[in-house]
Amino acid sequence: MSAVVTWFEEHFSWLHLPSITVTLTDVVEILILGFIIYKLLKWIMTSHAFSLLRGILVIVVAVSLIYLLQMDTLIYIINQGMSLVILTAVVIFQPELRKALESLGERQLLNFNFGPRAQIAQLFSDRTLNELVKGSVEMAKVKTGALIVIEQNESLHDYERTGIEVDAIVTSQLLINIFEKNTPLHDGAVIVRGDRVTSATCYLPLSDNMSISKALGTRHRAGLGASEATDSLTIIVSEETGAISLAYKGKLTRNVNEKTLRDRLTQFQNKSELKRKPLWKKAKEESEES
Repeated sequence: MSAVVTWFEEHFSWLHLPSITVTLTDVVEILILGFIIYKLLKWIMTSHAFSLLRGILVIVVAVSLIYLLQMDTLIYIINQGMSLVILTAVVIFQPELRKALESLGERQLLNFNFGPRAQIAQLFSDRTLNELVKGSVEMAKVKTGALIVIEQNESLHDYERTGIEVDAIVTSQLLINIFEKNTPLHDGAVIVRGDRVTSATCYLPLSDNMSISKALGTRHRAGLGASEATDSLTIIVSEETGAISLAYKGKLTRNVNEKTLRDRLTQFQNKSELKRKPLWKKAKEESEES
């Protein structure tokens, strides 16, 4: 790095630029700032913050003109209301800030683990996975609308309270009976935790994503809304077309076939983590076998 700076100073000395001293710390600092700016711009462009940002820019220009023209009365009002403006901005951007913090938390940057990784239990059994696939495919064949929300790490208790408690083992026949037309429990979503159906007829938050196709109805918007608010996986069966869709982390995957549905559920099942055992336990099992 110093050689590059020296070469630049020798060949461009006629520009009379101030001496440049670059250290490794400076390079790291520039990279961190560049990364933060890139993520900030990406967040603004992919959220509702972009439309709000244009309004903020208009306000910034107006305030700059006020200070430039020395309008004392307006300057006094702005100075007194600055704290209120900051508080208002936090309230307006609350959903986006919440998603940003959740995304940062999911990366586990502060997950200090000085020992072997502990064994993590799978979310649900293979039997439950097969029953979910079988039930979804059977309902898709006869165009029975369904909305199945599978809990991961974030609790769905708030949504469970809006429905009727079921507390039954997940079976394809149970799901088919719940979503059968003209039955008391068919309207709303089913919440699945582990190997059990905890509640039915649950209300979910509707997504306000404007990019969703107009051909999709309330059921798809509710499934997508749940995936935006939590880390759950939602299976959606269309009553009009019989197509199966998946909603996860704010993204909707449409027209999913049986194989893709099984693969996604297997990935969501987190079974791969179950095979990773602590070294001390693995050594103990090997010694017992010998």
